Amino acid sequence: MFVLRNLVRSDSSKIRSFSRCCVRAQTAAEPLSTPTPDGHPINITPKIEKLVADISQLTLVEVSELSTALKQRLNLPDAPMMAMGAMPVGAAQPQEDDEDAPTKAVKTDFTVKLMKYDEKQKVALIKEIKNLLEGMNLVQAKKFVESAPTVVKADVPKEEAEKLKEALVKVGAEITIE
Repeated sequence: MFVLRNLVRSDSSKIRSFSRCCVRAQTAAEPLSTPTPDGHPINITPKIEKLVADISQLTLVEVSELSTALKQRLNLPDAPMMAMGAMPVGAAQPQEDDEDAPTKAVKTDFTVKLMKYDEKQKVALIKEIKNLLEGMNLVQAKKFVESAPTVVKADVPKEEAEKLKEALVKVGAEITIE
């Protein structure tokens, strides 16, 4: 009621359009019908209709077997289909004849791990950890050192990993780079 009162005060044309909507909704006696795609009725042949009925009664395992059999019969690739309108990420590069040569995976990210430390140089190690790792205070650095073996830094380049190892070995830590 309060909404209608404010509506009357603000604009009388809104009331008219509101009342027209209410009258239309009340007089609409015909039920809503499902629209056909693209405005055209679909003509399905009896053969296709029978196939749809048979496939819809299959279990998931049978559907998987059917899919595999169709891929083999029609020589379809096993790659997933792209969505309509999706752009490919990159053009397919032709494979070279160097398949006989073994490919070496070059490791670019390393993990620096503190394995153990010298008890006599514990204070120096704590100070060095505090300086090397950002946002760490002395209490956190002490707990970090005492929880050895632990990861100092992960996913760092080889040069940075070597620098960290060198700095921590100087203060009595045993470091491994993985």
